[in-house]
Amino acid sequence: MQDIEPFYNWRHLYIADEDTQSPFYGRTYSEFEYSQTLYNYYIHPQWDEFGSRTLYLKILFADYEEGFAIIELIGEWNDAIENDIMTLRREITDQLFFKGIIKFIFIAENVLNFHSSDDSYYEEWHEQLEDDKGWISILNMPEQSKYDFKRARITHYIELMEMPQWRTLKPELIFTMIDTEIHKRIA
Repeated sequence: MQDIEPFYNWRHLYIADEDTQSPFYGRTYSEFEYSQTLYNYYIHPQWDEFGSRTLYLKILFADYEEGFAIIELIGEWNDAIENDIMTLRREITDQLFFKGIIKFIFIAENVLNFHSSDDSYYEEWHEQLEDDKGWISILNMPEQSKYDFKRARITHYIELMEMPQWRTLKPELIFTMIDTEIHKRIA
């Protein structure tokens, strides 16, 4: 797990710890000291801890004028025991929402498990964003996690999509493609 780094090819466009509006503004990282773990496995020090013991993230890009953020996830999304959705909402997405972010793209290729609880936080989040014409999309979730996500009916509030080529695209293009697809699905 220590070899899985957050995507870094957009660092010339955006760095969360240098963004004064980011929840991670001013955070410092070590390239050599591995201190965070998922269960008994160390993870790369560039991942950001936000209050969950099993899920970490990295804000890869945020555009406050267009109102969107791209966030990469790693670990186990556990609402049943850890209530990760509540923590994610309170510590990250609500803070970004109050800064103008209403469209969230999560890259979930490294979310190896999903354990559901009730869907009230998802419903509340969807309603909060819907008032401002916002949305939530999750890209490239592994099949086993996607199955559990669908079974919990979270897809009523969040769009699951596939975009395997996302690393080769600019963040604005990813946003435009997803925004267009979501508008088509709504219409």
